[in-house]
Amino acid sequence: MTETIASPPRYTAYLPLTDLSPASRNPKRHELELIIASIDMHGLVEIPVVDERTQTTLHGHGRREALIEMQVRGMRAPSGIVIDEDGGWLVPVLRGWASRNDADAEALAIKLNRLPGEGGWDPRELAEILEDLATGEPELFDSLAIPHDEIDRMLGKVDPETLPGGIREDEPPTLHLPDDGDRDEISPDDEGRAAHSTCPACGHLFTASR
Repeated sequence: MTETIASPPRYTAYLPLTDLSPASRNPKRHELELIIASIDMHGLVEIPVVDERTQTTLHGHGRREALIEMQVRGMRAPSGIVIDEDGGWLVPVLRGWASRNDADAEALAIKLNRLPGEGGWDPRELAEILEDLATGEPELFDSLAIPHDEIDRMLGKVDPETLPGGIREDEPPTLHLPDDGDRDEISPDDEGRAAHSTCPACGHLFTASR
């Protein structure tokens, strides 16, 4: 049975976008166009966090900037946004957490941005997913905007024979040595054609968008 909490310690509230104030200091930089494109495609999924002590944004400055820019450009309101009676955008935010002081707030803000990427990627599963996207949903693959050299580095960690359909698919992925030369790479030519990456899962040649 689900218990109903009268005053939950964390809750979602909708605030006017114009009332979502930034923190006084925020060292994180953002690829604004990529955030705008992601929100336009998928909607606002990861919502900003507000610090109850300062009433400013703790986490989500890039999403805040992207939404402001989308509104300025006259773009459609993405899913997850509510339109008020005056046409303003109401943004869902996570509330209920209060910092002890500025140092506490800034330390958590750095952790929320930094820690999710610290675990890295499972090269085997990543190769499978990238292959599925590249061959089945190229628009979604392009929206990842992963530079081709980064894809090559990630996929180069996987022995293709350990992927599904390979002769050693039950084994864990094997890391390639730095001098391995068994992967095809096509560099940009004089006419500026984009470089390509070869997926180790099936040898499919695809173009990274960035």
